[in-house]
Amino acid sequence: MNFERLQVWKRSARLSAELYKTFSSLRDFGFRDQVTRSGLSIPSNIAEGMSRYTSKDKRHFLVVARGSCAELRTQVYIGMEIGYIEHQQGQRWLQETREISSMLNGLIVTLDNE
Repeated sequence: MNFERLQVWKRSARLSAELYKTFSSLRDFGFRDQVTRSGLSIPSNIAEGMSRYTSKDKRHFLVVARGSCAELRTQVYIGMEIGYIEHQQGQRWLQETREISSMLNGLIVTLDNE
């Protein structure tokens, strides 16, 4: 399966790009780097996983991507709390990470049933 055709990959890649653009001028390098790394990890792991040959390997990378989604969601909550992320923007990102996680769950279930 070509990862570039997957909606979950497209959405997570767009989210990652948006995070990079939003935090490019944030001077708190630790926070900025952690958020952008976890955001980048989602589409990267989807791409790597879907490029593997076995369902077991694919599943492993999708689970890692789902974990990165949870990590990013945590960072968004913290960013909102400390004033780095506007509430409305944060809520959009939280919803997007929930939907991406759900899509990843669907892919994982599909692989489990192969």
